[in-house]
Amino acid sequence: MMAMKDTKAFKEFQKIVWNYYKKHKREMPWRDTVDPYNIVVSEIMLQQTQVKRVLEKYPLFIKAFPDFKSLAKAPLSHILRAWQGMGYNRRAIVLKKIAEKVTNEYQGILPDIPEVLITFPGIGKATAGSIVAFVFNKPSVFIETNIRRVFIHHFFKGKKKIEDGDILKYVKYTVDKKRPREWYWALMDYGTHLGETMRAKNPNIKSKSYKKQSKFEGSDRKIRGAILKILIKEGKKSKEKIIEQMKEKPARIEKILTGLVKEGFLRYTKNYYLLK
Repeated sequence: MMAMKDTKAFKEFQKIVWNYYKKHKREMPWRDTVDPYNIVVSEIMLQQTQVKRVLEKYPLFIKAFPDFKSLAKAPLSHILRAWQGMGYNRRAIVLKKIAEKVTNEYQGILPDIPEVLITFPGIGKATAGSIVAFVFNKPSVFIETNIRRVFIHHFFKGKKKIEDGDILKYVKYTVDKKRPREWYWALMDYGTHLGETMRAKNPNIKSKSYKKQSKFEGSDRKIRGAILKILIKEGKKSKEKIIEQMKEKPARIEKILTGLVKEGFLRYTKNYYLLK
């Protein structure tokens, strides 16, 4: 692990990142705007979905719900319909709740302070930091997957079980205070490059927070998505018909349905489940 006083090495690191970015900068629609709403939508979408898929869905979602106010007012069923294909449907509810909070509590103006943003649904430290950097061009300090990969690769050679707290010290020390927005774009693009070229030796495996993604096939997450897809298409359905259609053990489906009701996706009335 490199000493914080080694300014020459840090400058060389910054040069490597900037040079890569100048030659291989990725073009993305959310990088062509500083509109708070558009960037919040992109950040929530990118939390658990590949960039390629977000590039397809993002413009359609923005067209359907162009601002916080329209999203706050929209029925959840309309939002879930627009969200189809993105996976992790909880994020659709999160976006609606964020829009409601901005509209009802902040007069439609998104706060620019990370400590305030983390009080919003679905916004943790990393997302709060990225929103502050990308919307307001402030030198916030945060880590996401690609950024973590860059710093582990350059500064933690030979180390294992690396704490995010240790990585954050390097992130803070190297952030370009004059151009934080572009600096983080550069880090993410370079991190993506490392992920593609070092697939067999992914540096993130050395992180203490590293976890293998659970299988989708046969998972509760797949069943949840299938149930929501049915109700988006058909409007409502009895528990018995859902169990029959899903071809799974009744107890498992009942548990998933109960969870979807508790989380605010569904309501149960007159022996039918339907979207809220």
